[in-house]
Amino acid sequence: MRAVVQKVKWAKIEVAGEITGMISEGLAVLLGVTHQDTEKDAAWMATKIAGLRVFEDDDHKLNLSIKEIGGKVLLVSQFTLYADARKGKRPSFTAAAGADQAKDLYQTCGKMIENEGILVEYGKFQEHMMFSLVNDGPVTILLDSEKLF
Repeated sequence: MRAVVQKVKWAKIEVAGEITGMISEGLAVLLGVTHQDTEKDAAWMATKIAGLRVFEDDDHKLNLSIKEIGGKVLLVSQFTLYADARKGKRPSFTAAAGADQAKDLYQTCGKMIENEGILVEYGKFQEHMMFSLVNDGPVTILLDSEKLF
């Protein structure tokens, strides 16, 4: 499971002109799922996102987690995080999990983040989305559960 985690002032998802998810201060998370991912990967990712210390404390150091600042998460499924563009000009997406597995683990990860006491807004799975945000810092972190197990 891969994630691009961005600390944001605000973020929103629109589908066909309708806002389907929107947050103020928090984390915008693009989440990709591959074939080998399991609930263990989702649990690791949810715990990592909930505890990631990327928010400033009173000394302006990145020491606080999203839980500690009362922020929110905008979680967006992103199969293109498993794109392979090493050959040719058109990326291959064969490493991305199929829709059923990806949707299940995406939703599981979101529920696990919610179980950490964090409000989660969602993108719309398998829809063309317009993703707008203001990255704060900018702070952008790449997470990959595959590197751990």
